[in-house]
Amino acid sequence: MSDDQPHSSNGSSSKSILDKIVQVFTGEPRNKEELVDVLNDAEDRELINPEIKQMIEGVLEVSDMRVRDIMIPRSQMVTLDINDDFFDKSLPIIIESGHSRFPVINDDIDHIEGILLAKDLLAYGFQQTEEEFTLGKIIRPAIIVPESKKVDPLLKEFRQQRYHMAIVVDEYGGVSGVVTIEDILELIVGEIEDETDDAIEEDIKHLAGQVYQVKALTEIADFNCYFNVKFNEDDADTIGGIALQHFGHMPKKTEQITINKLAFKVTSADNRRIQTLQVTIPKEHIITGKIVD
Repeated sequence: MSDDQPHSSNGSSSKSILDKIVQVFTGEPRNKEELVDVLNDAEDRELINPEIKQMIEGVLEVSDMRVRDIMIPRSQMVTLDINDDFFDKSLPIIIESGHSRFPVINDDIDHIEGILLAKDLLAYGFQQTEEEFTLGKIIRPAIIVPESKKVDPLLKEFRQQRYHMAIVVDEYGGVSGVVTIEDILELIVGEIEDETDDAIEEDIKHLAGQVYQVKALTEIADFNCYFNVKFNEDDADTIGGIALQHFGHMPKKTEQITINKLAFKVTSADNRRIQTLQVTIPKEHIITGKIVD
């Protein structure tokens, strides 16, 4: 037995060295593009399922992205003004948007006072505190990050410091937008729907102001009727098809394009199809919630 053990050990060592030599010359991926090819091959051979492959690709994509690539731009931020009457102006915004966190500004968006967590209002609504309510008392400090910051260390900070939203600023200190941990996670796992999303499975959902969430499979006729626009039904069956034609390629999440004065932003997509779009309509074309030419 003792004679066999050294022989086995030497064989194992030789095999290990041989494996390393073989690995060098057998076309292991040398960059991310080659790694993606390996993932595609693994999916084709059913070694991994499409969902796992999508998550791995999402991780690779995130490693190259900066906050500016995924942030919600300032024009689409839903904010509360600390100087407004809370119950007359701010509370309706909170209820209509359905968000859980809100940047609180002072007169203009470049002056951020803090972040309001909607759950912090519960103590006042259910009379769990005798303190007089003022917005300034319950807002939390705002985390500020530069738009040039890489996304992967930001995700690590989100997790370690246990905050979910950060205000994004440009090189001059002006507010560029806002980013949340959900924005990053959706790049990896796909769109995350909470218990309030699509409760009635609507194809078109009003988010806030002039911003709507639209399923890419919404039929052109339904889209035209809802927004009172005139996209040609002969060009495509769905609004996702219209967007795809104008992009001219399979767009990635956050890519944007303007079609007939409507701004389309891809909010969910894989390498085969667009899943959801964020549609922003211009103010001058709004009449009772619809767009007119």
